[in-house]
Amino acid sequence: MNLSPLGLFALLASLSVAPLAKAAPLYSTADIFPPGKKHTHSSSIVQSPNGDLLACWYHGSGERTADDVLVQGARLRKGAKRWGPVFTMADTPGFPDCNPVLHVDALGRLRLFWVAVLAHRWECSLLKVRRAEIFDEPGPPDWSWQDVVPLKPGPEFAQTMEQRFGEIQLNTEMWAEYARPYEDLLLKAARDPFKRQTGWMPRTRPLTLPGGRILLPLYSDGFNASLVAISDDHGDTWRASRPIIGLGPIQPSLAKRRDGTIVAFCRDSGPPPGRVMASLSRDNGETWSAARDTDLPNPGSSLEVTVLQDGRWLIVYNDSTRSRDNLTAALSADEGRTWPIKRRLEPQGDGATSFGYPAVLQATDGAVHLTYTCNGPRGNRIRHGILQPAQITAK
Repeated sequence: MNLSPLGLFALLASLSVAPLAKAAPLYSTADIFPPGKKHTHSSSIVQSPNGDLLACWYHGSGERTADDVLVQGARLRKGAKRWGPVFTMADTPGFPDCNPVLHVDALGRLRLFWVAVLAHRWECSLLKVRRAEIFDEPGPPDWSWQDVVPLKPGPEFAQTMEQRFGEIQLNTEMWAEYARPYEDLLLKAARDPFKRQTGWMPRTRPLTLPGGRILLPLYSDGFNASLVAISDDHGDTWRASRPIIGLGPIQPSLAKRRDGTIVAFCRDSGPPPGRVMASLSRDNGETWSAARDTDLPNPGSSLEVTVLQDGRWLIVYNDSTRSRDNLTAALSADEGRTWPIKRRLEPQGDGATSFGYPAVLQATDGAVHLTYTCNGPRGNRIRHGILQPAQITAK
């Protein structure tokens, strides 16, 4: 083929532009189901072996005090543009079912963790689990087994709490006999075996360590603290770590550094200033340092972190100390010590005003999938977002 210089230039230009034209956008979204009036919250997402995406959330006329609340789910078939029909994932008749979390273990089995709320009180929640070996067919997974997850934190729970309170030097100069200091009330509760063993709730995805150990992050509204459930037998049995103690560190999300240190990034449910809190474990999740503030803002809302395939860390959170009116992604090149690169993902200009409780999954093709609560004048729903992390660079 003979081309003039002008024709050759045009050909080369077309070849260089074509790949850019096909590139996926930095961020795209689609609601899993239409907005509705009922409360819909706290989602989780996993990828099935066949490439499907499976998501779940809780749905009903309220939260812990609404007995019609159940866990729902939906499936996005590989290559499909729209999510399939909503189906029931778990329903304990007469009790609210909340805070579902999905996890695929090293044996390729799916687990659903969630809580059935007893007495309409978060601190009385019962941690439950379901397992499925077959979960890549249309509709809900084929559940083969179900049980509760009993945890038995021992007397060291209170000992660790007292030690950490001493490390962070709480200011309790003002108190009265009828209004004991904050730490005194919590330490009294921590010495009660029943209170130590109940009310532990999931929110973020488990972390599987290279040796196969699974760490399931849990938190308690009763203690305003967290811990992890540890399994060394692929999730068949669980035991409790020492607690993560600070001024309100709850809903931890875990990531592992190259030196083995595990970082728990926590929602701040303590006093101002609102900051994402962090605690470290250097013994594979057995014990945790006192949770302390980071530089990332937090308005009392959940977040999730993941380690990307290229080694960078990604955190999705509300970049605010006051509200959930935005959803932001931040990247770290130093394993969560600093987060210099940020991109605002929401709002998208469609009228939605609140975005919270993100779940984060990097699929095998490198794309990052998010699900999160999305509310506004049109109603409540779970939104699915697709983020291309390779396109996030410093401005």
